[in-house]
Amino acid sequence: MNKNSKLFAVLSYITWIGFVASFLLRDKNDTLVRRHLNQALVINLISTAGTFLGRYSGLFGICGTILDIAALVLFIMGIVRALRMSEEPLPYIGNIALFN
Repeated sequence: MNKNSKLFAVLSYITWIGFVASFLLRDKNDTLVRRHLNQALVINLISTAGTFLGRYSGLFGICGTILDIAALVLFIMGIVRALRMSEEPLPYIGNIALFN
């Protein structure tokens, strides 16, 4: 871990822009940042799906709201774990690896 690990881990959870900035500026061998980037990517995709369902499919609007609330809870949990510099996976999504 380098001195910016905590910054990039937290930044990865703050919108898509934070995710991209953290992805591009991180140390490629830092396992802490890599884990939080994976989790943030999954949460961002869940949040995007929830927003899409909530806005564009009237019948499944409640499902979109539920996904958005779940994403918000996971975002908060992820930021807290990043601030603690914990590599513990988040519940339900922590073991999903979309990139290495």
